[in-house]
Amino acid sequence: MIVSGGVNIYPQEVEDLLLCHPKVLDAAVIGVPHEEFGEAVKAVVHPLDMNLAGPALEAELIDFCRSRIANFKCPRSVDFSADLPRHETGKIYKRLLKQRYAEAHAAARHAPAGIPTNR
Repeated sequence: MIVSGGVNIYPQEVEDLLLCHPKVLDAAVIGVPHEEFGEAVKAVVHPLDMNLAGPALEAELIDFCRSRIANFKCPRSVDFSADLPRHETGKIYKRLLKQRYAEAHAAARHAPAGIPTNR
């Protein structure tokens, strides 16, 4: 379950919807750290054609979701991957996906702020 702004969001509902899109082969939906809401909904999608992966398909998938489910359940962003981590039983290892994004978020928060300028 994803908790965003105090609202419970069930990833399976969003995944099932994304899998109905004709350009999606596979999808996983996870919560990623968000400063204001606690977590934000993120979709990691394996498109039928990796050549289509990019901002246009991301916008198309978000719009597809917004036209069918409540806005707060829709992904705020979509990443594309040709391989989602799976257990040998076929189940997606969402823990590994969440860990990847949590580590990236932590690294970004602790990165040097850059070179200060004197005015």
